[in-house]
Amino acid sequence: MAATKPKSPLSISFGLVVALLLCVSPAWPQTSKPDGQQSPGMINGTIVDDAGAAIAGAKVTLSHDSISPGTEVLSREDGRFIFPKVSSGPYRLSVSASGFADRTLSGVLNSGEVSSLPLIRLTLAVGTIAVDVTSTRVELAERQIKEQEQQRLFGVLPNFFVTYDPDALPLTSKQKFELSWKSHLDPVRFGVVGIIAGVQLARNSYSDFGQGVGGYAKRYAAAYGTAFTRSLITRVLLPSLLKQDPRYFYKGTGSAKSRLVYAISRAVIKKGDNGHWQPNYSSILGSLASGGLSNLYYPAQDRKGVRLTFENTAIGIGGAAAGYLAQEFVLKKLTSHSRQSNGSQKEPTFQE
Repeated sequence: MAATKPKSPLSISFGLVVALLLCVSPAWPQTSKPDGQQSPGMINGTIVDDAGAAIAGAKVTLSHDSISPGTEVLSREDGRFIFPKVSSGPYRLSVSASGFADRTLSGVLNSGEVSSLPLIRLTLAVGTIAVDVTSTRVELAERQIKEQEQQRLFGVLPNFFVTYDPDALPLTSKQKFELSWKSHLDPVRFGVVGIIAGVQLARNSYSDFGQGVGGYAKRYAAAYGTAFTRSLITRVLLPSLLKQDPRYFYKGTGSAKSRLVYAISRAVIKKGDNGHWQPNYSSILGSLASGGLSNLYYPAQDRKGVRLTFENTAIGIGGAAAGYLAQEFVLKKLTSHSRQSNGSQKEPTFQE
């Protein structure tokens, strides 16, 4: 076997130098990815209103300063939205929804970051607040009507046209008709008219109507027609045209004298739908009109002339004053469900 030739001192020294350099030298630098190859991130969030309810269908636009136009998505039923694969860097979010004021947010997204934003709250736009309040007022007034329709003297006789809430909301024309219609279709109302017709028959009032079943039916129809047309004119038609409230507003506070004056004066003073007190045109003119209409179906000898119509209107005003006195001092204690309406305890008197 041939002998191995020993290495020269120079080659050994060179090898040792190379090994020493490998041990003490830092790691070779890594080449970073260019900006265009950074990992995309993600942005998500939830759109809600002031009450915290989710807003579906809100338009969310994501844009970068250097990119136009932006990317748009719509929020889901639960108000959530998501932007997947978003480039890193500064961004801007624009949020809009029908009926709400627009909102803009900005931020910076890092490479590969998943950004879950805090709840994004939208407030009602100024232009829609009035519509929303109007809708709410109508709903509250409807709730008041439902409560008033529970008011009955001795738990039986309808007492719908008095409100025990001094700040009760004004009624729409439809609601005025509803309240009057419910009053005159009440079964008890038919019974009361039947008693009146029976008394007239027994006394032979309006003798031209005759006796027997036919005479009773004519008296019944005339009595009901008079009450119905009077209510329709004084509590629905004229209050709707003149924008007046047909109800009696129970006072219930102050001295007995102030309440006495208040109750009597309500026969000639009525609250307008704007919250101001004004002359009671609805009742006064309505009484004259209904008196004139009654001449169409009462016997000729019992018809009311112009003078008698005015006299009966004056008597009617006195009767209304007496009725309001009873409402103010007596009937509240005898009326079921006679309490302040829950529908407007926190609502002020609305004025235009």
